Amino acid sequence: MPAVQLLLLACLAWEVGARTAQLRKANDRSGRCQYTFSVASPSESSCPEEGQAVSAIQDLQRDSSTQRADLESIKARLSSLEGLVHRLTSDQAAGPLETQEGLQRELDTLRRERDQLETQTRELETAYSNLLRDKSALEEEKRRLGAEKEDLARRLESSSQEVARLRRDQCPQAHSSSQDMLPGSREVSRWNLENVAFQELKSELTEVRASERLKESPSGVPRSEEGDAGCGELVWVGEPLTLRTAETITGKYGVWMRDPQPAHPSTRETTWRIDTVGPDIRQVFEYELLSQFLRGYPSKVHVLPRPLESTGAVVYAGSLYFQAAESRTVVRYELNTETVRAEKELPGAGYHGQFPYSWGGYTDIDLAVDETGLWVIYSTEEAKGAIVLSKLNPENLELEQTWETNIRKQSVANAFIICGTLYTVSSYSSPDATVNFAYDTGTGSSKALAVPFKNRYKYSSMIDYNPLEKKLFAWDNFNMVTYDIKLSKM
Repeated sequence: MPAVQLLLLACLAWEVGARTAQLRKANDRSGRCQYTFSVASPSESSCPEEGQAVSAIQDLQRDSSTQRADLESIKARLSSLEGLVHRLTSDQAAGPLETQEGLQRELDTLRRERDQLETQTRELETAYSNLLRDKSALEEEKRRLGAEKEDLARRLESSSQEVARLRRDQCPQAHSSSQDMLPGSREVSRWNLENVAFQELKSELTEVRASERLKESPSGVPRSEEGDAGCGELVWVGEPLTLRTAETITGKYGVWMRDPQPAHPSTRETTWRIDTVGPDIRQVFEYELLSQFLRGYPSKVHVLPRPLESTGAVVYAGSLYFQAAESRTVVRYELNTETVRAEKELPGAGYHGQFPYSWGGYTDIDLAVDETGLWVIYSTEEAKGAIVLSKLNPENLELEQTWETNIRKQSVANAFIICGTLYTVSSYSSPDATVNFAYDTGTGSSKALAVPFKNRYKYSSMIDYNPLEKKLFAWDNFNMVTYDIKLSKM
């Protein structure tokens, strides 16, 4: 329809032009054929004079040229319109179905290309994610290996120093007389029970008889001549061996232990650790294997039903024994069933900073284990701050027997028990501290000692004895360390 309308408009323009100019053909008087072209004046109703006629003819010629140009333009437009109509007619003859099918094929092709691009994009994103994950795993492994390398370097350094010290400090042959004592030693003065100054940071050297000399094993670990199974007086503490370093500020001080009488499913290498910095201490980290403990990967985390206080907790015969926070109550928590089996309030015991060790830490009540069983170290108002030692029934926590010493609890840094004898440490921060006092529950007597004890990291907040391994376990300023020991013959 648009093409037909354009044709009608062109014809109309042709007719208008026909009314304006007329072409006539006729014979003249002599009989010759003559063409006459007549144009009506658009502005004059009558012909002017001769001069004006010439001017009018010129104007007419100009108008004729203009109209001729317009006519040529109209013809060109008409030719263009005819070509357009022809193309439209050809497209209609081809039919719309073929056109739609061609367009559909092209659309399908574009869709397939889009799907392929999306699939490739997803594959690239997945590969990139895998690369990032592998990178993170490698970085974590690198950090772990670096930590193990540093730990091994520290242990190697400690072992080298220990071997060098043992080779340097071999005890000479001694005799029973006081004249043959070790160089630099002097006779031990008599224990003065009334003089509290002895309990401060003073130490006196003791004679080690020739029969009590150190004997080095092939592994470099000192042991007694009679073997490690017997009991005797503590005469030597080795250099600390660092096993773990806490990662966060909550591990500045804490307690770690192994069960000297492990109950199934625990074994002798199962280790427990408690970070004791914070107001609500409930988490107990359990490491089934020693390798897990060394790398810091707990196999289980116990959450205690009530918070604990102090670094005096111990594990014994399958149960964790600890002091409940802000109380004089001792709690028995069975690790396998994760239930509280017994609670006992210590009569008159100080708590929450009333009678702590010299370093503080609310260490008023300190539990301990030795070859004979479970103990608790504390003090009371009645004892005026002196150490009170009680033997506990491990099942119901009843007090079986109690001893009152004359060692001020706040004047010593820590205490532990070996074979029924209480030992105290002079300082928690001095690198050259000593095991300075011993109280024998068998005889009820005390004596001064001067067994060297190294605080390598200068903040020992926990020292306990493990009778199964015959070692001291300690927590020294973020570091969990062990000490080999030497006992004399009975």
